[in-house]
Order: sequence, then C-alpha cells, then structure tokens
Amino acid sequence: MDRAAKKQCVNSLTDVFKSASVVVVAHYSGLNVAQMQELRKQMRAAGGTVRVAKNRLVKIAVQGTQVALISGLMRGPTLIAYSDDPVAAPKVAVAFAKEHDKLVILGGTMGTSLLNVDAVRSLATLPSLDELRAKLIGLLMAPASKLAQVTTAPASKLARVFAVYARKDAA
Repeated sequence: MDRAAKKQCVNSLTDVFKSASVVVVAHYSGLNVAQMQELRKQMRAAGGTVRVAKNRLVKIAVQGTQVALISGLMRGPTLIAYSDDPVAAPKVAVAFAKEHDKLVILGGTMGTSLLNVDAVRSLATLPSLDELRAKLIGLLMAPASKLAQVTTAPASKLARVFAVYARKDAA
C-alpha cells in the first residue's frame, strides 16, 4: 500500500469513527474467506459494516475522535464492525461468534465509553431500534383498538340475542 492509499484509508476510517454510534473490535484469526463473507453479509443485512484494516492505520484514524479508546484493543488480526444503530453491530457479532468460535470479541466503544466483552454481549441482547419503534407503535395503537372493541361489543351481543330469538320464533 503506497502512501496515498494509506492516507485515503486513514481518512475513510476517520469518517467512519466520527459517524458510527457503536464500534465492535474482534479477532478473526482462523476464519476462512467464506465465513468472513457470511459475516459481512449478515452485518450488511442488519445495517452495519465489517472492515479489516491495518492496526497502525486504525490507531492513527481514531486519534482525535470519540472512539480513541479502542486503540488499545488493536493488537493482532483484528476487524472492526460498526453501525449507526447501537445494537445492530454487537447483535450480529455476538451471534456470529456463538456459531464460529474463531471470532473472538475483544470489546468496543459506544460514544465515548469503552465497552468490554460483557458490555458488548449485553448490548446484543437489547432490541434493535426498529423493534423498539414497532413496540411503541403497538402501544400507541392498543388503546384505539380496545376502544373500538368496547364500542362494537354491545351491538354484536345485541345482534346475537336477536338472532337467537329469530331462530326460536321460526322453530
């Protein structure tokens, strides 16, 4: 990699670290190409990205950003997974690590706080932003549907009573 490519890589990583809400760092030693492609595919489907970069370039890129704390995790063959949704990248990384023991999560960062392995796993158990939105909409819609059920219930009961009397008279 020549000097210009390294500079472009550092600038690209700096932009990523400034915009991502969560970054997960993991060792990927022992994963084959097909497994890495599967990890990238799963992460892309969840709205995240997996990237492998030289540790030295990552350490340069994180200087002056809010994720500067992860520079201590950048040792050995590491990858970074990041997303705008604070739950997406940890959820996919933890799920993939359960299936493939070669992926070892080292930690990460969310905002200005450094996350250890347990914090990343606990983030993975939280519902995603879309799931929370769906629950909130469901809670907001519940009173309206209950009100509709209550107002139509007496009319339907009355209709059933009339139907029973009509059958009784016909017999």
